[in-house]
Amino acid sequence: MRAARVVSEAAAAEMRVRELERRVEAEHARLRALQAAAPKATKEAKPAKPAKGGGGGAKKKDDEVTALPTSHRRFYDIAVNFTDPMFRGEYRGKQAHADDRERVLERAALVGVKRWLITGGNYEESKEAMDFCRRYAGNKYGIVMQSTVGCHPTRCDEFEDGRTTLAGLEELIREGVKDGTVAAVGECGLDYDREEFCHRDVQKKWFTAQLALAAKHRLPLFLHNRNTGGDFERFMFAHKETLTPGCVHSFTGTVEEVKTLLALPSSIYIGINGCSLKSEASAGVLRALPFERMMLETDAPWCDIRPTHAGHAHIATRFPTVKSEKHYAAGKTVKNRQEPCHMTQVFEVVCGFKGVVDEAARDAAAEVLYENAARVYRLAGK
Repeated sequence: MRAARVVSEAAAAEMRVRELERRVEAEHARLRALQAAAPKATKEAKPAKPAKGGGGGAKKKDDEVTALPTSHRRFYDIAVNFTDPMFRGEYRGKQAHADDRERVLERAALVGVKRWLITGGNYEESKEAMDFCRRYAGNKYGIVMQSTVGCHPTRCDEFEDGRTTLAGLEELIREGVKDGTVAAVGECGLDYDREEFCHRDVQKKWFTAQLALAAKHRLPLFLHNRNTGGDFERFMFAHKETLTPGCVHSFTGTVEEVKTLLALPSSIYIGINGCSLKSEASAGVLRALPFERMMLETDAPWCDIRPTHAGHAHIATRFPTVKSEKHYAAGKTVKNRQEPCHMTQVFEVVCGFKGVVDEAARDAAAEVLYENAARVYRLAGK
């Protein structure tokens, strides 16, 4: 009887996955049709130059906005560092204001950011991220949180001294899969920008181990790649036979890197946030990256979109903001502290760079982006 029940549950899960794939494909087709019908000049539109000081024209500055915006679209933020002390009001080791995570949830819900992937950078952070997901399960805002479990490449020395262990991560995965808390293995990968924290040979050793962990538990990946000179791509292809789907988050690479990663046999997506949108070159990368292989993220509290960034001129949605954490006011965002609610701004800049201005086309794009993330980072064990 138990075997029959397991088979039945597996069949039901497979049907749900196929239905989700059908819906995503329908949205892809709808988006392609809308973009094909749009005027050619609109599709090739180049990003406008940001006005001096940002915003420009009659747009209000963030510190002049008084009302919280809303959105009818839905978003999945695949990178929220909700364990960061900033969300407890602590900046650079000093307490500036009270914990305001409840307000952060409220703002996110108002603009449709209803799914979050909370990142884990080592054993302790992964455990804390899982605890957050459980604590906020069934919250009044309707936000569904899941976490990653893994070790960031710059912290892989923790494997060497025992602060993080593969057995410890695997135990968290087993627990998280049972209750649907864990959705991915990561943040794992390679980072040659900060080898002073961990040498690349140590990073490679433990990246291999975490790829095997994802394959063993059939979990998707949450990936990191920074200034590796092609090593990351070569590493991924070397493990292509056992590679699970996933996303290379906070992408700041080239068009060539995009093409290489999209050629992998496993479904690898590219994660775009404010750090991906700083320069004019970003527009070229985004034009080479179809919505069908993209995910959006804030990487909160990092990677805010600043007035000096090339994409800032495309931002239409503004939030009540204080200039500094020292002047914190309940209900307002803090300048330069990114939050999940800023997914709307990331989306607006991406659409601006890609020349998608028609509202119906933007609606379709938003839905494709949401379904991409929902399909890859589906409820574990469901």
